[in-house]
Amino acid sequence: MKPIDLRSDTVSRPTAEMRAVMAAAEVGDDVFGDDPTTLELESEVADLIGMEAALFVPSGTMANQLAVAVQTSSGDEILVEETCHIFQYEGAGAALLSGVQTWPIPGERGMITPAQIRARVRPTDPHCPMTRMLTVENTHNRAGGRVLPEDEVRAAVAEARAHGLSVHLDGARLWNAAAATGRSEADLAEGFDTVSVCFSKGLGAPIGSALLGTNETIDRARFYRKRFGGGMRQVGIIAAGALHAVRNHRKRLTLDHTHARGLAEVIAELSGLSIALENVETNIVVAEVEHGSPELWLEQLAARQVRAVPFGSGAIRFVTHLDVSTADIDEVERVLRSADKEILALA
Repeated sequence: MKPIDLRSDTVSRPTAEMRAVMAAAEVGDDVFGDDPTTLELESEVADLIGMEAALFVPSGTMANQLAVAVQTSSGDEILVEETCHIFQYEGAGAALLSGVQTWPIPGERGMITPAQIRARVRPTDPHCPMTRMLTVENTHNRAGGRVLPEDEVRAAVAEARAHGLSVHLDGARLWNAAAATGRSEADLAEGFDTVSVCFSKGLGAPIGSALLGTNETIDRARFYRKRFGGGMRQVGIIAAGALHAVRNHRKRLTLDHTHARGLAEVIAELSGLSIALENVETNIVVAEVEHGSPELWLEQLAARQVRAVPFGSGAIRFVTHLDVSTADIDEVERVLRSADKEILALA
């Protein structure tokens, strides 16, 4: 049996077609601004997201950190939902790179309310940092790939704007939100000053993300990208992979969602794991451990050639992606049932 890797949608490999277009990509020097494939990618993605301009960057973390850098000054503060990627998984980058303080707000499955935002906006007072920006993550990783409700997002954005804040959308998996809702990426990104999207998660490109915004914002981000060490040269080779992914892999994301739902339905039948089926909306499945421990479950799964990751103190995360077939999901379901019996026998 081949290993089935469900640790993340970042583990997928380039398809044969993607490798071919990457090998044939026309390249220049992107630091000089003349890599034609990168320029094509940036233009196409900006149109798709409904923004004036885009900047290709190595990672989603860099895209988010550029958004912070270009919309704040050292000593400012940004408001974040407490389980969001920017706060949990980017190595305190806002503090280190931009000298910006983050104020985490406890959300309900990844979403905060206008009242919470209003309560956290600082007064104009020399004792306080200036509140400058609100960030929103959609889909939300720690909330199990949740698509944030449209009305709640719009209300949060409106509240932030009422206080003069800029608003950034961490849309690393915005593609999944569009696939799940049938809405366009541009519709989901409406009202935000900056948006980040990732090509190496659900879309299956090997490398790369983009930051989107106005022409002025992206010009400023280009400067910070260089400062942060993200200026790349003949980057059209990897931009070609991202462009192929955008053009060919967005529509197939609903298959990943179907696989995740099937996996979740089997987990719901087990004794050793539990799951709230209504929370499985896209390609992320978070199972709570009821018997055994996350470490024991991961050990039993690995022994059967299935890989997942611990998620918090008592849960396991599975993520479906381009490299996971329907037959793979059938095998994972068999493995889960087998592991469940063995773990219960050990209890």
